[in-house]
Amino acid sequence: METRRADMIADALEERVFAGDFTDGDRLDEIRLAKMFGVSRTPIREALQRLVSSGLAEQLPRRGVFVRQPGPVELMEMFETMAEIEGVCGRLAASRISEDALAVLEEANARCQAAIAADDADGYYRENERFHNTIYAQSGNSFLEHEALRLHRRLKPYRRLQLRLRGRMVQSMAEHEAIVVALRAAEPEQAATALRLHVAVQGEKFHHLLASLRMAAQ
Repeated sequence: METRRADMIADALEERVFAGDFTDGDRLDEIRLAKMFGVSRTPIREALQRLVSSGLAEQLPRRGVFVRQPGPVELMEMFETMAEIEGVCGRLAASRISEDALAVLEEANARCQAAIAADDADGYYRENERFHNTIYAQSGNSFLEHEALRLHRRLKPYRRLQLRLRGRMVQSMAEHEAIVVALRAAEPEQAATALRLHVAVQGEKFHHLLASLRMAAQ
């Protein structure tokens, strides 16, 4: 329960950062936040650690936790790296994925489709996360899985926000289906390409993401 509460608080804090309630360099005070959310400091600490792990905040020794938003160049570089890592995971998983894992992917896709019908971007993201984490695990490379999870956590706020762009969930769903087709057919390069394109936010896609960040801050 505490972990779930911490996740909800972390989501709310991300929203407040994007809305401009907290700006770059602001200190996130545990006591003030505990009063704001009506909870003890324990879930606040857990929520702040999630923000630190995602790169939306940094913890300075003996000073506390401060908001830190990456600039557009750093954000682009992170997404480019994530796209390549996901591509490698897909390439390896194409020859190693189990039938049970393919069933998990298809179940996650079914729940994603239900989230689209309910216009539930956060619900879609939860299943999207399960979808990607399954592929990381099925790469059969624990070091690669660890690195993929680490960067995925760092980009989580932006991947969640991206799903709120008009038409993005439907587009993402089509991309998910293409990924499963490639994995089920054991086509490494097809799977790698499908995952790389799914994650990359270059060109117009990146422009829309930056625009949504600016709108959230207004």
